[in-house]
Order: sequence, then structure tokens, then C-alpha cells
Amino acid sequence: MVQFRLRKLVLAFILPIAVICFWQYAASDPDMAGIVPTPWAVLLGWHSWIWGQAGLGLNPYLGTWASNVSYSGTRVIEGFICAFLLGIPLGLMLGWSRLASELIDPFIQGLRPIPITAWLPFSIALFGIRDVGSIFLIFLGGFYAVVVNTTQGARDVDKNLIRAALMMGVNEWQLLWRVVLPSAMPSIFTGLRIGLGISWTAVIVSEMVAVKSGLGYVLWDAYYVGRMDIVLADMVSIGLMGFLSDSLIVFIERYVLRWRLLQNH
Repeated sequence: MVQFRLRKLVLAFILPIAVICFWQYAASDPDMAGIVPTPWAVLLGWHSWIWGQAGLGLNPYLGTWASNVSYSGTRVIEGFICAFLLGIPLGLMLGWSRLASELIDPFIQGLRPIPITAWLPFSIALFGIRDVGSIFLIFLGGFYAVVVNTTQGARDVDKNLIRAALMMGVNEWQLLWRVVLPSAMPSIFTGLRIGLGISWTAVIVSEMVAVKSGLGYVLWDAYYVGRMDIVLADMVSIGLMGFLSDSLIVFIERYVLRWRLLQNH
């Protein structure tokens, strides 16, 4: 078991190390000087961004990393909670009810291809430069992935399970709660993982324009003043936050769907 975990850890670090080596090589090219900072320069910039004393000197980024991560993370949590609270019940209804599917699904499929960036002007006009505009965009980003995957999961329920439940005398609500929902859970968690990733994309896009704080705002501001070390540190931070939040969803999935692990064994 220890050897397996060690092997898994080593394999997980091979590609990142290769990327860093290529990055160092590319940044050392004289033609790239001043455009792409070295990994060490980014690490130093990231360190000052995290641990620096805020308000000291002329560097506006000193010690502001935690607060900006908190701003972005809070917006993602609020928008994503709204997305799955609406997306999961609606997806179950669309997958289970033919009438609901015929009435609502075409409307959702018509809105789904509209990119988050296209909603930006509407969001700013409606909500102004405030958090609620960012949360609205995050909600949209996560909602479609959740509702589509939940709908498909509800439609793919084994018909033999439904027949067996009906033969045991369950009513419509019990059938939906005890058969359809558990069977759709793998698809629901897939939708949650995809939706959460899109939500992180949406928060960065919205913070670049619709609000004046968070990782997206720092990303755009640092680019504007030529601090590419902060830009790249910001990108790594976004990836790290996305990875950690996705890992949390996977952990919850393994706990909720532990019955699948028992079946596989």
C-alpha cells in the first residue's frame, strides 16, 4: 500500500516538473526576457503576495493573497450553491417528467450555448459593479452542467429497478426519492465537478470586469501594470483553488456513493 501511494505521488509530479523545466528553459531565452518571468521570479512574487506586509512600500499586492482568495472563494461558494440547489431538482424533474422536459428543456438548451462573457454586459447593467453580478455569472456557469448531467442521470435509471419498486407499492414521491435520485447520483456528481470548474472560470471572468476584488481582478490589474510574476502566480493560485475544491467534491462523492465501492468489491 505504501509503495502504491509513493508510486502514485511520483507519477503525479512528473508532468508538473517537466512543465517547470520547459518553462525555465523558455524564460531563459533572451527574446522572452521581460515577457515570461522564470519560475523562481514567480515564486518570489507569490511569496511576497502571500506573506508581505500589506500597505508597505509601493507594491499594492503585498500580503493581499489570502483576502483575494477569500473574496473569490466566497463568490464561487455562493453562486455554486445556488446552481446545485436549483439544478439538481430541476434536472430530476426534466429527466423524470416528459411534460416538464417538453416545456422547459428546449428553453434551457437554447440558453446554454450563450457564453458567460456574453452575459457580462447584461449583468453589469442589471446589478452594477457589485458582488451579486459576479455571483449571477457563477450561478449560470455551474447551473447548466448540473442540470444537464442530472437530467441524463434521471433518464438512465434502470427500468427494472423502477418496475421492482412499483411492484412493491411505492408511490411517485418514494420512487423519485429512493430509486431515481440514488441511481442518478453518479451523473449528478459528474455535473457538480464540471459545474464547479466552470464556476471558477466564471468568477475570474466576472472579477476582471464586474467587481474590484478577487483573483480575477488581481490578474487583470497585474497584467495592466506589467507584473507578469503576479499574473502567473495568480494563475497557479486559481488552479490550486480549483483542484482543492474538486478534490472536496470527489471526497464527498466517495462517501455518498460508498455503496458502489462495496458493489465493485
